[in-house]
Amino acid sequence: MDGDVHGYLDELVSRARQELGDNLVGAYAAGSVSLDAYQPGRSDVDVALVVAAPLDGPTKRALVDRLRHEALPCPARGLELVAYRRDVAGSGTPQPGFEVELNTGRAMPFRATYEPADRPAADGHFWYALDRSILHQSGLTLLGPPAAEVFADPSPGDLRRLLADALAWRLALPTPAGDGPAPGAEDAVLGACRSLVKVRDGVWLAKVDAGRRLIDRGEPADLIRRSIAARRGGPPPSGTEARAFQRRVLAEVAAHVPSSAGSSPR
Repeated sequence: MDGDVHGYLDELVSRARQELGDNLVGAYAAGSVSLDAYQPGRSDVDVALVVAAPLDGPTKRALVDRLRHEALPCPARGLELVAYRRDVAGSGTPQPGFEVELNTGRAMPFRATYEPADRPAADGHFWYALDRSILHQSGLTLLGPPAAEVFADPSPGDLRRLLADALAWRLALPTPAGDGPAPGAEDAVLGACRSLVKVRDGVWLAKVDAGRRLIDRGEPADLIRRSIAARRGGPPPSGTEARAFQRRVLAEVAAHVPSSAGSSPR
């Protein structure tokens, strides 16, 4: 982990303890930090806080005020922080279920969401259960019990449905027309790689690691290699080829979503 990020997380946890007191059960790093794939200048810092009891409005706002970038500068592109009750974190629910969500940083639009119902459906409700699944497997414990004891996976059917929702959401985003390089297409390709590895192998990998695993198994090596290189400054693939790959992955993921799986969070 980057040294600046390590110190930042220490201070973030200290401030969270000051605001939440004995209600704070644990704090956990997720995303690229927990998957040992943090890339300075590109990656976010993802943090989950777990509390024993629901947070009231003033406490949520005080927490946001103490942790937003203007009060605690984030050394990464931005901070994505979500607080959950422990019963929600350990339930395996596909629903968002958060107490408060904060997005903040030098290169990230500020957002504070105080109720799941206030999260716009167009922004996706699938993120939270997928993040909790990654935390269950690989969460980095900053405070409290081990992440695997606190967070639970959704059911296999719900997981496939959530992954399909995430792929469909990404496909619905505007993409530059034509066969020229499309900034961001590399993340779309590698995100699809990660979803495909999770479905096939039952394991969460960092995006680049997932891409490399698929190359070794005969997936479209040129497209994936160019997507990996684009994360280090190379030209991204075109939107056309990225979308074709995403559609193929979505078809494989969605083909085995059982009709009896829990309702998709929208």
